[in-house]
Amino acid sequence: MNTQLVMAAQRGDEEAFATLVHVHGGRLQALAHRILRDADLAEDATQQALLRIWKSLPTLRDPARFESWSYQLLIRACHAEARHMRHWSPAIRLVETDGPAIDPLAGIADRDQLERAFRTLSVDHRAVVVLHHYLDLTLMEVAAVLGIPLGTAGSRLHYAMKALHAALDAAARPAIQQASR
Repeated sequence: MNTQLVMAAQRGDEEAFATLVHVHGGRLQALAHRILRDADLAEDATQQALLRIWKSLPTLRDPARFESWSYQLLIRACHAEARHMRHWSPAIRLVETDGPAIDPLAGIADRDQLERAFRTLSVDHRAVVVLHHYLDLTLMEVAAVLGIPLGTAGSRLHYAMKALHAALDAAARPAIQQASR
């Protein structure tokens, strides 16, 4: 992260801020989408976060912490959007895979089950899972981004993963029961 760019944006340099948005906007959008699981809500949350970042940038004390600070503001915007979240509706999008799947339909079914399980989590739990597993942040970094104690971050991650496993197990049970008939 170029702290000089952040410092220029703090002084009101719109071009510097536009560069920051260009560099970080895609990652913020992806993070919001992974948390909210809705492209439109993610876009709204990202826009709200970018607006808040621009307005609050002069108050950022340590320009080197810009990325972590921007995640905090994005998570808050995701919380605000989640309060207004509409009911789940299926959104079918083509997603590239890393390699050929043995059974493409099984991969789709697995992703669908994981998506449904992930939607059962609260936004707090989704945020911890996404920050830790998608952005590869350590638990200490997750706690700092969310402004929570380290133990709380660990607890949220534990219970989120436990809930995901339970939801996936519950989804698999009817298929197992039908197969045994």
